Amino acid sequence: MNQPTTKKISSALISVYHKDNLEPIIKKLNSLGVKLYSTGGTLKFIESLAIEVTAVESLTSYPEIFGGRVKTLHPAIFGGILNRRNNESDVIEKSTHNIADIDLVIVDLYPFESTVASGASEEDIIEKIDIGGISLIRAAAKNFNDVLIISNRNDYTFLLELLETKNGFSDLNDRRLLAAKAFANSSHYDTVIFNYFNEQHKLPYFKQSINQLNALRYGENPHQKGFFCGNLDEMFTKLNGKELSYNNLLDVDAAVSLIADFDLPTFAILKHNNACGIASANTIVQAYNLALAADPVSAFGGILITNREIDEAAAIEINKLFCEVVIAPSFSEKSMELLKSKPNRILLKQNKVALSQTSFRTLLNGVIMQDKDLLTETEKNLTFVTNVQPTAQEISDLLFANKIVKHTKSNTIVLAKNGQLLASGTGQTSRVDALKQAIAKATSFNFDLKGAVMASDAFFPFPDCVEIADKAGITAVIQPGGSIKDKESINYCNAHNMAMMFTGIRHFKH
Repeated sequence: MNQPTTKKISSALISVYHKDNLEPIIKKLNSLGVKLYSTGGTLKFIESLAIEVTAVESLTSYPEIFGGRVKTLHPAIFGGILNRRNNESDVIEKSTHNIADIDLVIVDLYPFESTVASGASEEDIIEKIDIGGISLIRAAAKNFNDVLIISNRNDYTFLLELLETKNGFSDLNDRRLLAAKAFANSSHYDTVIFNYFNEQHKLPYFKQSINQLNALRYGENPHQKGFFCGNLDEMFTKLNGKELSYNNLLDVDAAVSLIADFDLPTFAILKHNNACGIASANTIVQAYNLALAADPVSAFGGILITNREIDEAAAIEINKLFCEVVIAPSFSEKSMELLKSKPNRILLKQNKVALSQTSFRTLLNGVIMQDKDLLTETEKNLTFVTNVQPTAQEISDLLFANKIVKHTKSNTIVLAKNGQLLASGTGQTSRVDALKQAIAKATSFNFDLKGAVMASDAFFPFPDCVEIADKAGITAVIQPGGSIKDKESINYCNAHNMAMMFTGIRHFKH
């Protein structure tokens, strides 16, 4: 039995949670003479438009039961959707059981994800697990040869245009496209539900789903395609500038993670995911100027971030620098006027959003996943291992430097003084090389390392690093400890009046 690929929509089942923008579709279907079936609140909504609609109970001869938990789960409904119009056996059975065709299904699912995000009770959350809706979506999508499925209110505009341009008909490409979208929506919905339950049970499955895919100009390099999966508008309010690039996003992510560890007014400048300048001070303009001084060369084209409002004084200084992105919790009106003078400069107001506490990335033929490094040491985590005790200022600087180490590519050494990054050695294959790089960089910008402190992301396997640091003028060291030769480093510090503290926590970052 051959069938045309173009199908006329003669009947529609409509059962939705959100009624926004539904009215034009109802009216269009009515004008096309489409027979409407509906349930519950959607039925009442259609009736309020003075449009004829048939309750599904008239098809099933069975009322809604269990507080609406069971409405459409019936052979008369699913038979109307799933019967194959070109299958002789199906046609005979359909006639035998007096089953009416359903050519269009419009369903959206109970808002499970937003209910979880709202902090609702488990009872409310469980009631937002859709059963009938998800079944209708899968059934209609499976039978895309005959049935058109609208599974999300975001497709209402598409449906209305289709009804208007094709006068109530759909072709196979339309139906197959919307079937693909339907399975994307249903699989996402199931993934969200699974992850909710798995918060407690931690079953060994990796399941992630993000419904928004945003094409970027390109990936890490122009010959690579790039996409961002997620809702950036939730994370930031964009106030100015061009679209964020793939590399911008990597830097922005690193910047947001870094600044989250600081409570005092702090400004950071990042390049290639590492801080080339960061400082804490009494005011944001002071913090910015100190951060810039750490490496004014690398700061060119960098990503700027602060944990305080950017005022006019800070904006005047920032405006002197070519930078790609500026991120802050807020901007004063005058600072906005200044910073918007560069039309391509991206200004982002950071919103308060709960971020995932896990990270993952593809690797080889699979994915690796881990808890994010969210541990930030305080003074109570420190073990004093040398005869010389650090001063209060040195302790403050050591903790400051240790926060930077946590967010810098390994192997890394960070040098700091008076709440200012002086220099860092980043991404070196040798810890000694990282230290030498940091010292050379600090010296090139005329920093006096006498009285500075040093932080390391991992233990010192030999005492060579503390010896080199001592000869450069560094007086205090913070490191995880744990080397079989820790005693040699401690002995060197004791012999040369250096203070050293262990944290017991390694902060590798690759």
